[in-house]
Amino acid sequence: MKNKLYLAVMWGLTGAMAGEVGAAVDLFNSPVGVIGTQAAAAEIKAPQAAPAQAASAATDNKAAAAEASAPQAAKSKLWSYQPVKAPTQPTVNNKNWVRTPLDAFVLAPLEAKGLTPSADTDRAAFVRRATLDAWGVIPTPEDVASFVGDTAPDAYEKLADRLLASPKYGERQARRWLDLARYADSTGFQNDETRPNLWRYRDYVINAFNQDKPYSRFIQEQLAGDELWPDNQEALIATGYMANFPDNHNSRDLVQRKYQITTDITDTVGKVFLGQTVECARCHNHKFDKISQKDYFSLQAFFANLSAVDNIPAAKKGEVERKYDVTLAKWEDATKEIRGKQKAIIDTVREQAEKHHKERYLTDSREAIFKPKSQWNAQDRWVNHRLGYITDERSLAAYLRDTAESKGADKNYTKEIADKWTEYDKLSEELKKFNDLKPKSGSTEISAMTELGYPDAPPSYVFFGGDHERPLEQVQPAFPEAITDEKPDIKPTAFSSGRRTALANWIASSNNPLTARVFVNRVWEQYFGHGIVETVSDFGKAGQKPTNPELLDYLADNFIKQGWSVKKLHRDILLSSAYRQSSAYREDVSKADPDNKLLAVFPRKRLEAEQIRDSLLVASGKLEDKIGGPSVFPPVPANLGAGNQWEVSKDVHDQNRRSLYIFTRRSVPYPLLESFNMASAQEAHSKREVTTSPLQSLTLFNSDVVFGWSQALAGRVINEAGNDEAAQLDRLYQILFSRAATGSEKETLQKFLNNHEKVVREKTAEGKFAVSIPTGLKGDQKLDPIRAAAFVDLVHTVANSNEFIYRF
Repeated sequence: MKNKLYLAVMWGLTGAMAGEVGAAVDLFNSPVGVIGTQAAAAEIKAPQAAPAQAASAATDNKAAAAEASAPQAAKSKLWSYQPVKAPTQPTVNNKNWVRTPLDAFVLAPLEAKGLTPSADTDRAAFVRRATLDAWGVIPTPEDVASFVGDTAPDAYEKLADRLLASPKYGERQARRWLDLARYADSTGFQNDETRPNLWRYRDYVINAFNQDKPYSRFIQEQLAGDELWPDNQEALIATGYMANFPDNHNSRDLVQRKYQITTDITDTVGKVFLGQTVECARCHNHKFDKISQKDYFSLQAFFANLSAVDNIPAAKKGEVERKYDVTLAKWEDATKEIRGKQKAIIDTVREQAEKHHKERYLTDSREAIFKPKSQWNAQDRWVNHRLGYITDERSLAAYLRDTAESKGADKNYTKEIADKWTEYDKLSEELKKFNDLKPKSGSTEISAMTELGYPDAPPSYVFFGGDHERPLEQVQPAFPEAITDEKPDIKPTAFSSGRRTALANWIASSNNPLTARVFVNRVWEQYFGHGIVETVSDFGKAGQKPTNPELLDYLADNFIKQGWSVKKLHRDILLSSAYRQSSAYREDVSKADPDNKLLAVFPRKRLEAEQIRDSLLVASGKLEDKIGGPSVFPPVPANLGAGNQWEVSKDVHDQNRRSLYIFTRRSVPYPLLESFNMASAQEAHSKREVTTSPLQSLTLFNSDVVFGWSQALAGRVINEAGNDEAAQLDRLYQILFSRAATGSEKETLQKFLNNHEKVVREKTAEGKFAVSIPTGLKGDQKLDPIRAAAFVDLVHTVANSNEFIYRF
């Protein structure tokens, strides 16, 4: 009781806390549209608040109830809630600078301030910048040389089109979106269970950007794909957006779990698509925006009937599925006898074991669990659906363990039970010996969020202080009144409530004042380091106002008019004069606009964690270009201590794939990425932080993996530049920085090489120092191993430089 009270208090105090949330499983061997249709016509009344709860709310919470139900102003006058209107393109003096219409909106405030934009950056710097932004990796020296030498008038257009046509574009944009989707391959919390199917959602996102799926359709599929296109498996996979919540399988309060799932989804949808901190209104009316508690729970009601389903058979069996089937069959064959004996033991106590397991849940969960199926309402279905997911043979074996280990304290204890547990436990240890035969990755199923084939939904209430055990008034699905006076057009189907279709259509509507603005602002932030609205996920009163509202509305209006095409939005930015500017420091701009809000200088930006790792792989020639598939486990430091939570992929090719494909385990972040501010998967991650710490330098300098890439890069440089050391230094700079080394840089590097060679010779002469030479050398090149080892250290040092991890 004490623990339950503590959890309730903590939940009430933390308005935006990512709760323990869960997934469920169902026997899902039929199309979505026919699941549960045998009960679809049943009209089930919503349960009312328990009398004791209602009385408590009436006695103790009158003020809260009055606040929650008090009428709000119909619509707010907040700038972001006003309709998007096409602004008139401003008249500017320097008309030659305007390459795209957005340039005029950037230039006008500059001229008003008496500033001029910066000159174009040199072509080599531009292609490096654009490739890093669009692809997330550095360009090859050949790509740089091709663009620099292209004298055609449409050279920039051809470059932009080439970048946007590459699959690497989709991979880069997917990483940004997965931050917002709180994507992870595991559930988090104590056990941090693997989610074997969620990589399919990641691949869906990659494909959506590469196909230039209209953003409006992208929204609809992720929020209501199962309702709108129930026979389209891609649309089902898209609902994985909502299934990325953290989850604690051990939780014993399933009613609370449902509440926390819908809370997580509501908060994420509000933040990501609408740029609204709706989570602030869960415990009380929003302190800044005109979003009431009633608004919040009315928004949450759209998701009231939603359940996670993790065993939908994959429609197509490709290489991944076939490999998984073969591997699983080998494990099943090898363990058939052991598992059969375990089942036989459980079968002798199955009824008692199931009862024991069910009794471990809290009172409100047990009300649904022990209710006859014929009496289930929508809430009961969810609870029992969830119970089915978290119940397996091990759950039932707990009855034997608990009873046997009670040493007679349990009334069910007998020597026979104790002997059965001893035998079962012994078989479990035998089973572990075959763990290496189990599939390490992949699956033959997909995960989705659906409504289990029923149109009726559990009731939704305003909860006092956000506490799900203290319901106030009941609410129906509705859009926030401060944003719109539009009412949801909900059309239930035979297999779903239709609620999320109404929500998705409203969010994806060209009339929604927030959706396009929020998205174009995110893309702008990706390219320029800062959004036009600095608070990219808060377009409310507490957020920053746009520095250039006309530019924001131009981008949003044009985005809609161009069919919500994300690629066209990126292309417009890539081809603009604003994006083409030099990043060189200017004293006049620093004095007049110290924060560079007017963009008279292109802002320098440190690379994100994945860009750093992936670019090192590109430089070393090690990057594997395979797209999609199950997540992989690259090597980690030996002292990480992650045990079986991080089993390194045996295939070396998997170890060198893009960071996008690294297994995202919530409890064990990949160390190399974590040092450089990788996104947290605990909630929607709106913007990458940029910190500077000694740990970052130490990570790159001391990492055996990074040093191995430096050895490979040294070998690549020697292969491509020959034995001329001056040519080697030029080639190294061309690979890492897209430019040749200057005379003074070559002089400094040559001195380093000569001095370091002496150090290496002295240490090796003592017999206490092993040299590391370049790897991947071609032919019969004969190198002085000492000089070569010094060159590896030089390469390692240059790769660790500030210039490499920044784009200018």
